[in-house]
Amino acid sequence: MSKKLQIDATDRKILSFLIKNARTPFLEIARACGISGAAIHQRYNKLEESGIISGSKFTIKPKAVGYDICAFVGVYLEKAHVYKNVIRDIDKIPEVTECHFTTGTWALLLKIYCTDNQHLMNVLVNTIQNIPGVGRTETFISLDQTIDREFSI
Repeated sequence: MSKKLQIDATDRKILSFLIKNARTPFLEIARACGISGAAIHQRYNKLEESGIISGSKFTIKPKAVGYDICAFVGVYLEKAHVYKNVIRDIDKIPEVTECHFTTGTWALLLKIYCTDNQHLMNVLVNTIQNIPGVGRTETFISLDQTIDREFSI
């Protein structure tokens, strides 16, 4: 079992810069933290090696590319033991951007993006509900996303 990395105020400041913009130059972060660029690089490597951070990515805004419908889909399974097979099939659906195995009413909670209601209906009826082991679904359409942020500490 690996020991968790203890992070300090400087690490938190570094993380806050990287959360806002993963392409922020280390020297800019170093100036703001009052330490050397080499020290930022070393701390970054420790954060990455510990698994606190992983990679960097660009974020595509779905509405900007025509995906106007965001929906959350609760998936009821016919039997709990089929969840791994169901998740494997759900992973093949490009409209699904998140899948959570949950406690509570549904076994799975999905976040999906579609171009319009017809597209959503097609994904639900002809794809998700046809996966062996899926009993039924319950769908909630997001009317507006009022908070959009990455996890921070």
